[in-house]
Amino acid sequence: MEGGYPACARCGIKKDEQLCRTKDGRSIPGCPTAEQAEVLAAAMEEYRRPAVAAFARAAAVQEGEGYGDKEQGYDRLRPVKCRLEETAEFAGKMGYRRLGLAFCTGLAKEAAAVERFFRGRGFEVISVVCKAGRVPKETLGVSDQEKVAPGTDEQICNPIFQAMLLNAAETEFNIMLGLCVGHDSLFMKYAEAPCTVLAAKDRLLGHNPLAAVYTIESYSRYMK
Repeated sequence: MEGGYPACARCGIKKDEQLCRTKDGRSIPGCPTAEQAEVLAAAMEEYRRPAVAAFARAAAVQEGEGYGDKEQGYDRLRPVKCRLEETAEFAGKMGYRRLGLAFCTGLAKEAAAVERFFRGRGFEVISVVCKAGRVPKETLGVSDQEKVAPGTDEQICNPIFQAMLLNAAETEFNIMLGLCVGHDSLFMKYAEAPCTVLAAKDRLLGHNPLAAVYTIESYSRYMK
């Protein structure tokens, strides 16, 4: 723990021996489970709000439904649903009917398939592409050399506009598909409905950011 903040990523204790998972488990200095009772109490107070409680319960139930062969024990669990399917099921559990789809123009084909998927399950889908509004990058002070393709007329990705359009449409649940780093942050900041990520943008790794993490000791060691 540095500066009085948690550092759970550096815990090092085996999962089945961690205090956050086992009543008589062990902890490291700064462990939030052991030392942040006041903050935990404040968090639990939020869970007592009916809307929050319903959302959190649906998420926990969805997690459990993502596994099969439970009767064979924890070591025999197997995943049975992809994230796309779970997103639809979760939205159904919450009673949502109008979904927002904020997507990157580079994933337009994927967005069309995603929209068909949700519409086929009875949802209404309001979709907005990142380039909506046609705002020149120069508006944000982006120089020609800072563009993706210097010498061309490029538009900004406009996550605030995307969020405001979905807010105006009164979407109940927003799905983010391939928004860039930073643009996704702005979208979540301005969106009024709860948001989930279906796919995170990763141009190099085919939108699979964890590939770099899995290979950090081998093919991606140059990033260390």
